[in-house]
Amino acid sequence: MKGKRLLWLWLHGLIFFFSLSSLCGKLAASHALFSSGWFFFYGLVLAILLIYAVAWQQIIKRMPLSAAYANKAAAVIWGQLWGLLFFGETITAGKAIGALLIAAGIVLHARASGEALEQEAA
Repeated sequence: MKGKRLLWLWLHGLIFFFSLSSLCGKLAASHALFSSGWFFFYGLVLAILLIYAVAWQQIIKRMPLSAAYANKAAAVIWGQLWGLLFFGETITAGKAIGALLIAAGIVLHARASGEALEQEAA
């Protein structure tokens, strides 16, 4: 059980890391095309995506693909947070409700997956 929790923590840490690529992409867009700032932030985007791709392969080797993809939606929540913190974007009621629905879906899927694994073990 401890190993499973660590895997879920690793998955969500990876999703957090992946969400940083969107932040860097938007920061790159605020610089002039082909400027040093543009190259720096797009370089970060590429580095993040490279690391993410390798780590994602390790995640899906160790857990069901459906569970990993269901949790990937948490990147939307991180995107809203980055928009609020770095770009002064507002989180509307609709966006907040959407984020809550995503979180609820992740929790429901995790519970259903956990119950299925317990039934298999019994």
